[in-house]
Amino acid sequence: MTLPLSEASSRYPFTEADFGRTLLEPSYRVDLRNPFNENLDHFFNANQVSDWSQLSWKEAGKPYEVKTMSKDRKVYENELGEMSVKTSWEYFNRSFHEWFIKDMPEEMSSSKKELKHYLSRFQLSEVKHALGETIRLSLWNYVHRVEDGTWDPRGKRALFQGLDVQKPRILFLGAAEGYEAMQLHAMYPGGEVVLVDYDEFCRTDRFGHFPERYPFLGDNPLTGQPRIWYKDQMKIHYVVDDIRNLSFGKEFDIVLSVGLLEHFPDELKAEVMEWHRKFLKPGGYVIMTTPRHQLKARLFYMIMADVMNHTYRELMDIRQMGLYVYENGFQILRHGFIKVHNGIVAKPR
Repeated sequence: MTLPLSEASSRYPFTEADFGRTLLEPSYRVDLRNPFNENLDHFFNANQVSDWSQLSWKEAGKPYEVKTMSKDRKVYENELGEMSVKTSWEYFNRSFHEWFIKDMPEEMSSSKKELKHYLSRFQLSEVKHALGETIRLSLWNYVHRVEDGTWDPRGKRALFQGLDVQKPRILFLGAAEGYEAMQLHAMYPGGEVVLVDYDEFCRTDRFGHFPERYPFLGDNPLTGQPRIWYKDQMKIHYVVDDIRNLSFGKEFDIVLSVGLLEHFPDELKAEVMEWHRKFLKPGGYVIMTTPRHQLKARLFYMIMADVMNHTYRELMDIRQMGLYVYENGFQILRHGFIKVHNGIVAKPR
């Protein structure tokens, strides 16, 4: 249910008076800069390909496969055999959430004290472990909290802007905590969001414990001015099911996925693209992102392997991602990259 703006201002920590501010919470960044979405193109490097029909795989090359797996997966498979895709996602979701909720200043301070303690006693094996943990904490803090690379609200708003929708129904496939659908809901309010993930933990913990006080910059349909939205002011339903079992028809204005396509090898990518098409209204939009292939990303997934690498994963550049989308029957309306993700807005051809 949408609350009156005056009531929301009294209940929640950030209001329109905070426009222009950014600050660090213990586990994430709050970013209320650029509320009028001026010069958002600065945060979105667009128009890399002028004619998708002229681009070939020989020119674009194939994605980079991340092959370093987490210790948890290796231990599991040594004891029980090959880990199923569903189990690998369950491991990943719990690992990611454990890191997401960390109080990073406190964790980094404790880790450095522990490292200093082991160094003073020449306990070399413990030093190695503590040093690795300190490096991982510092990298996670920089990428997710300081740089806000995971959520990247200004980049995501740049990707999402200009859609011809009113009160849209939004379907998020593989939703996890649902961040991007909530950002879309804030920008195009009055509709509803359906989040889908086949891991119950995503509903109960990743979405269920998403910070209620996190502010999303969006629009006020009553005034035409920017406003702040919060999670519990949005109409959101969470469905725990396999995407292949969904009974929805072509009833959504936007079908969204974030970091989904790159988890499937080439022989399954056409099926993944069909999931986006089958639930879309005529004239509706498909929005997709994948992690960018860049040196920083390869380094991140190497250092953070035990946190992130439980499943098959590729890193793509925007040309490779776009070819998968274009060759599977979509017209690409907007494409480019933001901080750590490629982004595409498309419609079925």
